[in-house]
Amino acid sequence: MTKTTLLFALLFGVTALAAQKPMPSATVKTLQGASLDVNTLGKDGKVTVISFWATWCSPCKKELDAIKDYYGDWQKQYGVELVAISVDDARTAAKIPAMVAEKGWDYRILHDFNKEFQQKVNVTSVPHTLLLDATGQIVWEHVGYAPGDELELEEQIKKVSR
Repeated sequence: MTKTTLLFALLFGVTALAAQKPMPSATVKTLQGASLDVNTLGKDGKVTVISFWATWCSPCKKELDAIKDYYGDWQKQYGVELVAISVDDARTAAKIPAMVAEKGWDYRILHDFNKEFQQKVNVTSVPHTLLLDATGQIVWEHVGYAPGDELELEEQIKKVSR
């Protein structure tokens, strides 16, 4: 990859069709403090979108706000679930519940408090989106956010939902 191509990819997002790979085992927390193993996500027969985000990340918030406009329709049409996983550190994690409430995000919100999940799926920057098929396999990834990326995500959801 040339320096120009790499710079473009970093600035404008990278999309990759992932060879089907299983979800790793990693522990995250609910907003109520309960532990959850992420390898259970997507195993209920639903297509699942996992969005890594942080309270300090403007593109992350823009992406989750943009998806909010489509999410109800996606749930009806494709039966999709979106799981927003915060990568906030201990210093900023206290802001998560208030931001979610303020934004009106009707997503399942989890916190990768020890960065275990983030490391196991090689997430080096946010926003980073994973798409799981109905068996819980990672089938698509996207890094970054630009307006309109939510439409590309919907196209991938359509493909996986068939």
